[in-house]
Amino acid sequence: MNIFRKKLALAALVFGGIAASNAQEVQSNQSLFNEFLDHNGNEFRTATGKPGEDYWQNETDYKIEATLDDQAHTITGKLTLEYTNNSPQELDFIWMHLEQNRFTEDSRGTLTTPISGNRYNGDVDGGYTITNLEAKVKRSSSSKHIITDTRMQVFFDEPIPANGGEATVSMNFTYKIPVKGMDRMGRLETKNGTIYALAQWFPRAAVLDDIEGWNIEPYLGAGEFYLDYGDYDFKITAPYNHVVVASGALQNERDVLSATLRDRMEKAKNSDETVMLVKADELDDMSLRAKQSGTLTWHFKMENTRDVAFASSKAFIWDAAKIDLPSGKKALAQSVYPIESDGQGAWARSTEYTKHSIENNSEMWFEYPYPVAVNVAADIGGMEYPGLSFCSWKSTGAGLWGVTDHEFGHNWFPMIVGTNERRYAWMDEGFNTFINHYSSNKFNNGEYPSNLNQTRNAIGWYTNPNREGIDTYPDVTNLRNLGMIAYAKPAQGLFMLREYILGPERFDNAFKSYIKTWAYKHPQPRDFFNHMENVAGENLAWFFKGWFYGTGNIDLAVNSVRQYQGNYVISLSNNGDIPMPVKMQVTFADDTTQMVELPVEIWQRGNDWNYLLETDKQVSKVTLDPNKMLPDVNFSNDSWPVAQYQN
Repeated sequence: MNIFRKKLALAALVFGGIAASNAQEVQSNQSLFNEFLDHNGNEFRTATGKPGEDYWQNETDYKIEATLDDQAHTITGKLTLEYTNNSPQELDFIWMHLEQNRFTEDSRGTLTTPISGNRYNGDVDGGYTITNLEAKVKRSSSSKHIITDTRMQVFFDEPIPANGGEATVSMNFTYKIPVKGMDRMGRLETKNGTIYALAQWFPRAAVLDDIEGWNIEPYLGAGEFYLDYGDYDFKITAPYNHVVVASGALQNERDVLSATLRDRMEKAKNSDETVMLVKADELDDMSLRAKQSGTLTWHFKMENTRDVAFASSKAFIWDAAKIDLPSGKKALAQSVYPIESDGQGAWARSTEYTKHSIENNSEMWFEYPYPVAVNVAADIGGMEYPGLSFCSWKSTGAGLWGVTDHEFGHNWFPMIVGTNERRYAWMDEGFNTFINHYSSNKFNNGEYPSNLNQTRNAIGWYTNPNREGIDTYPDVTNLRNLGMIAYAKPAQGLFMLREYILGPERFDNAFKSYIKTWAYKHPQPRDFFNHMENVAGENLAWFFKGWFYGTGNIDLAVNSVRQYQGNYVISLSNNGDIPMPVKMQVTFADDTTQMVELPVEIWQRGNDWNYLLETDKQVSKVTLDPNKMLPDVNFSNDSWPVAQYQN
């Protein structure tokens, strides 16, 4: 029997003949494959997921001089902001963020924190005092401003011209540094002094974009940040016996480092091994300090960044090593931590961890652009800023590796690719969790292996009726769901895209193109979806819609295996809400195997499919997703004959 007659006979077997087939209800899953977000391009953002011809974003450059008072626990500073309006409209005002105003009794963040508290607890005896505000356009000057909770509206007497107009805003500010700073900043008392972890430490301009206009959501808790890019020139005056580390390159080593420290620093800049700058037994050695009394002013610069942070303490052990980048450039990994965190099982390996994380992600995705990568031990679970991270001083071993790799992974998302964290946490937390998987598995031959690929471990959550969608805003999300919808589920989505749907070559090409295209810009979710589809050459709406914008699940099933005219018909079903390509392993009686791959399009017409396996061997077993890459919520139907799932 020739192949045509075989298939004709098979059709008769499956559908009961043409007459019976015509009598059946026509099924269609086309709605699952339809586009779900606006694909239409415009002059600002294209349908291919690239910035349009007239794409714009504003720029904010900062000059800051700040003083840390370790007796009153305050920051006092002067800020000068140079604002460039690249939008196509003139601006009568700009909005600014005052996140330190979260730490007051009547802030929206305080009033929306449950009585029982949560991770985002914060002190309530702080908040900004703003003085001497001046907003200038050309020669006009205004002091008019309105402060509402964690936002400030600054008005100009003369509008900032469109398409490149410039304005200057200056002010003095002061506030008390909170002890508990919502797990993002604050103070930690140690045996040898206070550790100050300073973030959201100065007034910052809000983002104006072509999607939302002014992005002015208040600072409440889980929602993080969305900021413009610019150049930062900042000086921190601290007590003479403090070590100050910060985002950006130190500009005045000779002023703040002793000759001994400068010599050690030069060795570190050329060493793959960690070099001790300030040892545990040298914390009280004043000969290492550039001065023996008073204060020192540390001067830092950082270009094309969306933020900066710093830390200061007399309790810091300090070490460093060089970072080798693919282009041949070098950067400097540094760690600072108290004596309570010292040890080879703990923070003594922090710089090693930091160096690997930066080098691996630079090699795999996009080269690290900043001059330093500083890991700071603080009373913070883990929080990221460009070139600097705060990680828990209590972390050790695998925990310290995991939080270090995660926080420095954030330099790619959202520091390089500048997404809106306050709305779309999954675009930074999830993407970062995804790249952490590969960094972890590569570090020291898998010393701390990732379990992101063990997708079926999360099935309990995927079937929980209280689960929420990835697209839920973080400040609205139930905190019990935040870890899944912001971190794990989007990361597993990318993992499936790479390892199951597209394959590493196609995925990496598209994902790296996305990073390069949107580096130092502000992509929206649709920009990511469009870019991946267009570069990978695949309609992925069925996956993006189901996985990222829904709460449905995957459930592929093998229903039966029947002999037919010397061959086999394998009957399959899509019992879930999200269609998936089929990968199944056929095992024969002689113990040989064959992989069969079927495209997702088999489900466009309905949820049942029959596959003709042409073979002269006897089939003994059929297994769907043999490598268990899919979080299939019903593994009891993944094999024939029915077998108990083995993790």
